[in-house]
Amino acid sequence: MKAKLLMVLVILIPLSGLRAQIPIIVSDDSLKIGKTLLPGLSVNIPESDFDKTLDKWKKELQSGTKSKVLTDKNEMSIFGANLKNISPNPINVYSKLIRQDSMLRLFVSLEKKKDEYIERSTSVAEFIKLQDYLKQFAKDQYIEVAKAQSDAEDKKLYNLQKELSSLENERSKLLKSIESDKALIVSEKDNLTLQNNELRTVDAAIKEQAGSNEKSDQLKELDKRKKKALNSIESSESKISKASNAITKAQNEIPVNEQKQARVKEQVFKQEAVAFRYADKLKRIRDY
Repeated sequence: MKAKLLMVLVILIPLSGLRAQIPIIVSDDSLKIGKTLLPGLSVNIPESDFDKTLDKWKKELQSGTKSKVLTDKNEMSIFGANLKNISPNPINVYSKLIRQDSMLRLFVSLEKKKDEYIERSTSVAEFIKLQDYLKQFAKDQYIEVAKAQSDAEDKKLYNLQKELSSLENERSKLLKSIESDKALIVSEKDNLTLQNNELRTVDAAIKEQAGSNEKSDQLKELDKRKKKALNSIESSESKISKASNAITKAQNEIPVNEQKQARVKEQVFKQEAVAFRYADKLKRIRDY
C-alpha cells in the first residue's frame, strides 16, 4: 500500500529541482585543432562539472603511458596514448571539452598513423569501439553526478526520518513520565493518609500526657514521632505538587510534539518521493 501511495506521490509532486535523465549521444563530428579540421566524434556529458570531467579525461588518456596531455587553450593532444580497448597500438588523441547549457560536449579525434584517422568509412571496427568508449566515459561521469544527487536526497530523507524517530521517542517518554508521576502521586497520597492518621494518634497521646512530669520521656518520643510525621507530610505534598506540575507540562507538550510529528511525517513522505525519483534517475542512467 505504501509503495502504491509513493508512486502516486511521485506523479503528483512536481520536482522542479530534478532534471530528467538526458540521453548520452555519440555523434559523427569534426574537431578543429589549430587551423586543421580533424575527423572524429563528439559526445554529450550531461550535468557534469567541467573541471572534474576535464581532470578525469586527462587521467584517462594518460593511464598506462608516460605521455602527458598537452593543452593549448581548450585544445588537448597526447601522443602515444594507450587505449587498448580501441587499438592495440599507441595512438594520438586530439580532443576538446566545451560547456553547453546543462551539459558538456567532448570532441575527440584519433590518429592511428600520420594523417590516418579513425573514421566510419575507413575504420569501421575501431570506429564502433571509439563510439562505445566515449559513451562509457560520458556515462561514468553522468553516473557519478546522479549518484551524488541521489546520495544527497537519501541523506535528507535519513535526517528527516531520524528527526521523526526522535519526536516519537520524545512523545513516548512524555507518556511514560505522566504515568510515572501519576503512580508517584497515588503513592504519596497513600503516605499522606498514613501520616495524617499517625499525626492524629500522636496528638491524642500528647494530650493525655500533658502535665505529667513522670512521663516526660514518653512526651519526647511522641514529639519526635509528630515531627517525623509532619516532615513526611510536607515531603509528600511537595512531591505531589512537583509531579502534578510535571504532568501538566508533559500534557501540554504532547500536542506540540504531535503537531511536529505530523509536519515531519509529511516532509518524510514528500522526501521519499524525491529520493525515489533521484534513485530512479540513477538506475536509468546505469541501464543506458
